[in-house]
Amino acid sequence: MPVTLSDIRAARKRIAGVVVVTPCAKSIPLSEITGAQIFCKLDNLQRTGSFKERGARNALAKLSPAQRRRGVVAASAGNHAAALAYHGHLLQCPVTVVMPDYAPLIKISTCKRLGAKVIVHGCDFSEARARADELATSEGFTYIHGFDAPDIIAGQGTIALEVLEQVKDADAIVCPVGGGGLLAGVALVVKSLRPRVKVIAVESEATGNLTAALQAKRPVWVGRRATLADGLATLTVGTAAFSLLRDRVDRVVKVTENQISLAILRMIEMEKIVVEGAAATPLAAMLSGQLPELRGKKVVLLTCGGNIDPAILSRVIERGLVSDGRLTRFTVMISDRPGGLAALARVIAESGASFKDIEHDRAFSGPDVHAVDAVCTIETRDHGHIRSLHRALRKAGFPLVVAT
Repeated sequence: MPVTLSDIRAARKRIAGVVVVTPCAKSIPLSEITGAQIFCKLDNLQRTGSFKERGARNALAKLSPAQRRRGVVAASAGNHAAALAYHGHLLQCPVTVVMPDYAPLIKISTCKRLGAKVIVHGCDFSEARARADELATSEGFTYIHGFDAPDIIAGQGTIALEVLEQVKDADAIVCPVGGGGLLAGVALVVKSLRPRVKVIAVESEATGNLTAALQAKRPVWVGRRATLADGLATLTVGTAAFSLLRDRVDRVVKVTENQISLAILRMIEMEKIVVEGAAATPLAAMLSGQLPELRGKKVVLLTCGGNIDPAILSRVIERGLVSDGRLTRFTVMISDRPGGLAALARVIAESGASFKDIEHDRAFSGPDVHAVDAVCTIETRDHGHIRSLHRALRKAGFPLVVAT
């Protein structure tokens, strides 16, 4: 049964008071660096850290009393699972979630803390889904799809109802897409109520579910590849979602992993907000230069989740610094006699850079036993500063052996 605007409005009433109406404030710093008027819809501020609560609450609220007593099961990389666990607990409905082995540890631990039974199974979403289907049959659980069930899509669409009220003269909404449930609900609302507003989908180059579906004119399977945007790694766009969004999305853009890292860094530095990879893709798209038509326009970025593993976050920040030209590494050969390192340090200091780390490699530095390779990790201002530093090193007699 296709989802309608009435279904989404009914879902909004159904979840009112238990799912947060999140802010959608203008970001001055992000507006300055993108050239557009940027508004961030902060659904990472939901109780479980993502927009998935909207659909999960709506779907659980529509179950019969008997279905709630028996419980539900789902396959999820994390956010859908956490949302079901939280709202299942509130509604006294047992929840079992099957998570693929690439699910971030923080999402696994969050689901357990919220009271769900967690089963880690399979190397991708399809294998996790097969196990969840087995449990639905053997245990009598109701399976709740994470992105392709009508009640889920209707719940996710409520975010667009809020956005259109919060930014009444928006020109565009930029939305991540993996399975397509969020995008389908958003596109349906926007094109029904304010069709002039552009709906732009963003996916990682490592996923590409929607691009593949549009090319094939139907949902197709896309092989799993490692990505920071694990929430988009569903292997395929949903059939119901695709039927809703295929004629309602104005444009699809792809962003690289480095662009996602940089967007996460920008959100932390400029908005003081931590987002996960999938939620960073809208900003990554704006920073990538692929949307010049949005300069000067009012653009809403759906910042839809904040559940990133802290261990991964530290690496992402460093990768973002590298992409930004604020962290560089090179190897130079220096004298291993007294004063050799001091001479190198003097050039770096006079260039306005500073050491973050240095390692001496004597075993593989070549035949000169009085020379050593210095592997230097240096903090810089930008890519121009890196080039200036390299020139200063060469001028001072420190030719670069390796530069990255």
